[in-house]
Amino acid sequence: MSAEATNPVSAAEDAAADTTVRRRGRARIDLRRLGRAALLGATAGPAPRDRLPDAIGHVAEAHRAHHPEADLTVLRRAYVLAESSHRGQFRKSGEPYITHPLAVTLILAELGAETTTLTASLLHDTVEDTEVTLDQVRREFGDEVAYLVDGVTKVEKIDYGAAAEPETFRKMLVATGNDVRVMSIKLADRLHNMRTLGVMRPEKQARIAKVTRDVLIPLAERLGVQALKTELEDLVFAILHPEEYETTRALIAGNPHAPDALGAVAEQVDAVLREAGIAAEVLVRPRHFVSVHRVRLKRGELRGCDFGRLLVLVAEDADCYGVLGELHTCFTPVISEFKDFIAAPKFNLYQSLHTAVAAPDGAVAEVLIRTHRMHKVAEAGVVALGNPHVGQEPPEQTDGTAPEDGERVDPTRPGWLSRLLDWQQSAPDPDTFWTSLRADLAEDDEITVFRADGSAPGTISLPAGASCVDAAYAQYGEAAHSCLGARVNGRLAPLSTVLGDGDTVQLLLAQDPVSGPSPEWLDHARTPAARIAITEWLRAHPETAETRLPSRPDAQPGTRPDPRPATARRSGAELHADLDGEPPAAIRPAGCCTPVPPDEITGFRVRGGSVTVHRSGCASADAMRRVGRAPVAVRWGDTAQGRVTLVAESFGRPGLLADLTEAIAAAGAAVVSATVEPPSEQRVRHTYTLHLPDAAELPALMRAMRDVPGVYDVSRARHRASPRPRRT
Repeated sequence: MSAEATNPVSAAEDAAADTTVRRRGRARIDLRRLGRAALLGATAGPAPRDRLPDAIGHVAEAHRAHHPEADLTVLRRAYVLAESSHRGQFRKSGEPYITHPLAVTLILAELGAETTTLTASLLHDTVEDTEVTLDQVRREFGDEVAYLVDGVTKVEKIDYGAAAEPETFRKMLVATGNDVRVMSIKLADRLHNMRTLGVMRPEKQARIAKVTRDVLIPLAERLGVQALKTELEDLVFAILHPEEYETTRALIAGNPHAPDALGAVAEQVDAVLREAGIAAEVLVRPRHFVSVHRVRLKRGELRGCDFGRLLVLVAEDADCYGVLGELHTCFTPVISEFKDFIAAPKFNLYQSLHTAVAAPDGAVAEVLIRTHRMHKVAEAGVVALGNPHVGQEPPEQTDGTAPEDGERVDPTRPGWLSRLLDWQQSAPDPDTFWTSLRADLAEDDEITVFRADGSAPGTISLPAGASCVDAAYAQYGEAAHSCLGARVNGRLAPLSTVLGDGDTVQLLLAQDPVSGPSPEWLDHARTPAARIAITEWLRAHPETAETRLPSRPDAQPGTRPDPRPATARRSGAELHADLDGEPPAAIRPAGCCTPVPPDEITGFRVRGGSVTVHRSGCASADAMRRVGRAPVAVRWGDTAQGRVTLVAESFGRPGLLADLTEAIAAAGAAVVSATVEPPSEQRVRHTYTLHLPDAAELPALMRAMRDVPGVYDVSRARHRASPRPRRT
């Protein structure tokens, strides 16, 4: 199957494209035709094996259209090296191999790539497939070209085996983090390979198409290169969903006059804007195959205007809103379709106003409004940004020399790419990296949350649907293992809380460095960074991870624990009071502060002749002093056991009560009594009176309770004991 046969573009779309070109009066990016031109050169048929197409002229012409002052000498030198090194090599489709780098370079040239990118594109397969070395490329074309070529060069399969593909993408993404032009070349390379995929076996077509769908198309979307993304989507659609593709193709072919319906609306819009004095180009923009398929699934039967959208191009940002006002005044707007991506750009640089209006005949037309600059960025994304390092000084080492690897930070690096580069370093094996990469790229939206502590950077970029768990690992890395909870917009919230765009987040970390995550955190983690870190910690602490698994999922806050752990009840620690005269009827620890050895204590006589013992500093003891009650000297005896009341504050979750009582029992304490207050704002307060065989173990017990997932604080009871009801 030829490249043309595998490219899903209909005659109707060709006609619409021609109409668009005439309406605009200038060349339109048409990658399908450009790919054909690169393959065939100036000839009308396939190039003979003994003659190479003279396509460098097409590249030069396309490049000069965007960069009139560009020096073409370096491109011609790169072409000579590429042609001579690939001479004698042929693609599976039968064309000389040089047609591939030429087609890739032509795609990038039409998108407006600068000279260095085009030079590297011509040479992108030389190091991988010929005798040309990276050092030779560096000597003849400089460090930047060599870096780009190395970035897209595959790792050796003989060294990596089945892991070659994941490791190639890992290497490529790391290189992209330092220079985003690496991925631009890879996307154009994959587009041309997909165009000519018909010569491959069906199973290989499907495998390549799936990787393109799962990895390359999301990367094209995130880098904003819509011109490449849309054609890749159609090519993948044709291979992986042939029946749906054929249905969509027939639907488009069966509506050859669909562009006329939009054309009529376009003329009305053009007239309205001329009358308002707004200079604008109004274009009919046909939908690509996947877009038509999605609209059909959403709306059912399609009308003429559903096969495309109107594109209005203006000079200034303010004009965009002027156009919007005129459209909403002169036509009936469909308010639910309005989106402002100018005031709030997408994370992939995309800016545009989206709206829909109903014409007098009832036809609804979707409208995109943007400036010419916005349109260029919307089509070409990061390719339109040119060299990201222009005006940036290369980093120097401490001795004043440039680093040997030439690595430097790309100032245009988006937040999602920085996150990806961070977590890929922690991926323990290629399979984990490959699986995590696909999952990460499947998230097609991004949110920004603000750090409450005000430290730099003040924001955290996360995928939509991320939770406080993700924010914790994004901010603190492995230190997030000890996270207890969070404050979201000033209110306490569990780590499972899903964050929204613009939320303010303060993460609460335990002071105990031995704290660790719970397996339940994996249910709330959306980012690979969080999932990998949690999984690795649980693997390194199998015993701890096992005890953290919910032992009684049915246990809910508000229930009393099984009383059996309290069967080993023993009397409290021995207390002595130094009294003159009659000995006390009893000496007992006060219920308000439950002192245990070696707390500093003081006692007071109460009714009935007993002495209650308080911790020094207890609020009840201070109150008795203020009313003139005389303290009694008390001291601990030799026994180390004691009784204490602890208050655990936590976020509610199933199994929490069971986990807390299990932690208490594991520490050797016995539950005398326990109460759980009704949940309030997802927070639960547990009060335990415990018998300790050795009061010196109290700090360890409190640490064990704090270590239970969901518990953010454990403290000694400091409130006044509840008064007993009076008899009447």
